Amino acid sequence: MTGPESDGSRSDTARAVAFSDAIFAIVITLLVLDLRVPNVPPGHLLSGLLAQWPAYAAYVASYLYVAVVWLNHKAAYHRIRETDRGLHWANLFVLFSTALLPFPTVVLSHALQEHNRLDQRIAVVFYALVGAVLCASWLAFHHYLARHGDLVAERVDDRFFPAERVRPLVGVVLYVAAGLLGYLVAPLISLAIFLVLPVFYGVTSAGLYQLGSRTGRRG
Repeated sequence: MTGPESDGSRSDTARAVAFSDAIFAIVITLLVLDLRVPNVPPGHLLSGLLAQWPAYAAYVASYLYVAVVWLNHKAAYHRIRETDRGLHWANLFVLFSTALLPFPTVVLSHALQEHNRLDQRIAVVFYALVGAVLCASWLAFHHYLARHGDLVAERVDDRFFPAERVRPLVGVVLYVAAGLLGYLVAPLISLAIFLVLPVFYGVTSAGLYQLGSRTGRRG
């Protein structure tokens, strides 16, 4: 027998999913390391905790993001029959960009607590840049599956992964917009967008195509 199925380039999804889940768990653990007991005099613990609100906001935004990345990753691999080298690389790109999140999260939370306007603007641009890269990695992932339908489970509609490219493309545009608005107008606008985008990806984790099909059936 010849072909891609017999040359060892293809395999089931078990190892890719297990490895990815381990990376997501490590990333979420790293996010919480920036939450520390405030260094304040006795009797000022409450004010010290309240002053750290940017760290909490950045943590929530990034935690939600990693959570919905995991949900979307699970939903995607539920529709994948087998993997090949190209899909492994696309998945590694998703994991690479997800693993970057703790760094801009720390940078953003510290900049917001230091109250330096220029540093805050740079921090939100940096966070938006990493968010755009993460969305771009998902765009590459879905594009690869749209071009390699033989890797997709037979029960999945052929239009599913081509349609899924819209979601990460929207994310790239909105993260770029968030970075520009945060730099040119106000960093808190960016922070609001950073909190809303994971909600969008959580609501649509089953896929825009499937969500649209369900809405059409109800109508």
